[in-house]
Amino acid sequence: MKRVASGFLPVIAVDRRASEPLHRQIYNAIRSAIQKRNLSPGEKIPSSRELALDLKVSRIPVLNAYAQLLAEGFIESRKGVGTFVSNELPGEDLNRIDFTSRGICGKHSGRPVSSNPMPPPFVARPWMFGHGAFSIGQVALEHFPFPTWSRLMARHFRQVQAKFLNFSDPMGSLEFRRTLANYLRTSRAVNCEAEQILIVSGSQQALEITARVLFDSRSRVWVEEPSYKLARNALLATGCEIVPVPVDAEGLDVSAGIRLARKARGAIVTPSHQFPLGAVMTASRRLQLLDWAEQAGAWIIEDDYDSEYRYGAMPISSLQGLDRNQRVVYIGTFSKTLFPAIRIGYIVVPPDLVDPFLALRHSADLFPPLLYQDVLRRFIEDGHYSRHIRRTRQIYEERRNVLVHSLRSEFDSSLPIIGSEAGLHLVVTLPRHISDQEIALRAAESKLWLYPLSSNFSGKRRVQGFVLGYGSAGVPEIRAGVRRLHQLLRKAKPLQR
Repeated sequence: MKRVASGFLPVIAVDRRASEPLHRQIYNAIRSAIQKRNLSPGEKIPSSRELALDLKVSRIPVLNAYAQLLAEGFIESRKGVGTFVSNELPGEDLNRIDFTSRGICGKHSGRPVSSNPMPPPFVARPWMFGHGAFSIGQVALEHFPFPTWSRLMARHFRQVQAKFLNFSDPMGSLEFRRTLANYLRTSRAVNCEAEQILIVSGSQQALEITARVLFDSRSRVWVEEPSYKLARNALLATGCEIVPVPVDAEGLDVSAGIRLARKARGAIVTPSHQFPLGAVMTASRRLQLLDWAEQAGAWIIEDDYDSEYRYGAMPISSLQGLDRNQRVVYIGTFSKTLFPAIRIGYIVVPPDLVDPFLALRHSADLFPPLLYQDVLRRFIEDGHYSRHIRRTRQIYEERRNVLVHSLRSEFDSSLPIIGSEAGLHLVVTLPRHISDQEIALRAAESKLWLYPLSSNFSGKRRVQGFVLGYGSAGVPEIRAGVRRLHQLLRKAKPLQR
């Protein structure tokens, strides 16, 4: 693994009065920085001459320290280039994240914090950060039109205007919102004008803002069971009471939701491609949900992720487009179609709610950066975005087909496949006696990223299985990944209950 070289070191304190020799102090400081990951594999460090000048010491102790680090394999010298932290560190894989705890945080110290509702503690899991088979939330970056995007970025950097550097509209660029409104009307049948669109930094911020505007502490809100965990967290952070409503082949079971909580304050749904099971909400269920919201005075939050990728059929129009009573708040993002780091999402807000949404968005983050909005506006207007969607739809369909074929070849019918008609993932279910969490942790050791299905349930009844993403995995990697999955499942131990 290579990194962009920095040429910096963490602060090294040398004490000329200490009994420990200077070279040993320097050696210990650098070695400790590498072990603590303050210096990463492949990172450049200063030359011995530069470090000696910085520390105001003779070059000899620095050379001695570097010689010892070289001998032990902590650093490596590249002729004519410089000195770097070794890519292959001795003793252990120091580049590996500790997924069992956040080492810098430790346990809560007991110091006072807010008594307001908090989401569950963040726990890093290996399948959250992998790239390849079968990570979710990842896209085919190798097929992104880098030259086109770079050309548009370069054009803006060559012609930097004061507006890109100053405060701007908290709603987002009006020009971009007009382009986005036109796209949403034509491609997703969303009823909206630019003045209803609020630009945010991704769908998670959209969920957070929406939950805080619409719901109070102890508001009862329907969530799909299973559902997107971070959507539940946004509700929990607002103090809402989660009402898990089962999902079947037609999407959210509205009748079950009415039986569980007829007077709930709202519902969060993914009707175009339910996460994680992949069901598409039928027309009758959509109308039933809208009818319930009108009668109950409830709100519907429509998370329309992955809607552009549907295989073998035309994309499904938005739920918001059927709404005649302004009960639906529509959320979307460009992270799933372009790249996660773009951090551009949007909320289509009912006209009478624009003011409270804007006030909360401004208090949280002032305004969204203009540069990416303007580049993306040109990317859409020049037709690059629609071409990119068409091209990647073909790529993802091929990868989906290979994954389905490989699963059926390796497992026959012993591993049921769910939700393969759209999106960038599908689901396989396991027998109840096998723990998806345990297998996922073992798989991560060999860089196979299996997202446990059970982690998406909020109730006590949890189905074991995996959400298998294919967005960032090529065909050979998918086939090899399925073979490794088969090997892992053959060795799986029964779940202890």
